[in-house]
Amino acid sequence: MLNGLRGVMAKIFTPIARFLLKLGITPDAVTVAGTLGVIAVALWLFPQGNLIAGSLLLGLLVFTDSLDGTMARLSGRSGPWGAFLDSTLDRLADGAIFVGLAMYFAWTSPSNNHLGMSAALASLVLGLCVSYARARAEGLGLDGNVGIAERPERLVVSLVAALIAGLTDQPAVLAWALVFLAAISAVTLVQRITHVRSQTLVAREEP
Repeated sequence: MLNGLRGVMAKIFTPIARFLLKLGITPDAVTVAGTLGVIAVALWLFPQGNLIAGSLLLGLLVFTDSLDGTMARLSGRSGPWGAFLDSTLDRLADGAIFVGLAMYFAWTSPSNNHLGMSAALASLVLGLCVSYARARAEGLGLDGNVGIAERPERLVVSLVAALIAGLTDQPAVLAWALVFLAAISAVTLVQRITHVRSQTLVAREEP
């Protein structure tokens, strides 16, 4: 759904990407730095209850996620290694965000502690399963890129909910948003499993 924004973001980041390349900064360095930034913000600000600052900073870092890809294309370094590194570190970044939210409910939130913490951890596990299902399908030569809640949608739901909860001082907003996120992640996982299953059945029936 939100993947269509990548082309727009690439155009916006092109001047920045050219500037960073002139400085001798590599796409891999940007990928690693962005991931470390997400991990630091998520595991430092969220557990302390700084939902507003945390969600805004993470939103900025997440929307610059295409910067390394733009740099790779401009420098002619696009390839399997960059895609592998980016996807792998994305899982670390996602994990940090949801662990940070779970820690917020465990340490700081005055209400909805158990619900929010459980939903955050469920969103983490199901999100990883959704990503793995696609990667495994593609590794087998199949298509697994379907579903209502891909990574961009999951991040938008979690960060917008965290921002609203921080602005309104209502942890319940975030807790129930994470419940919703876990539910749509589960639906997406089932959609991908079903989609891959249908492809294997068709391949089996072909002469």
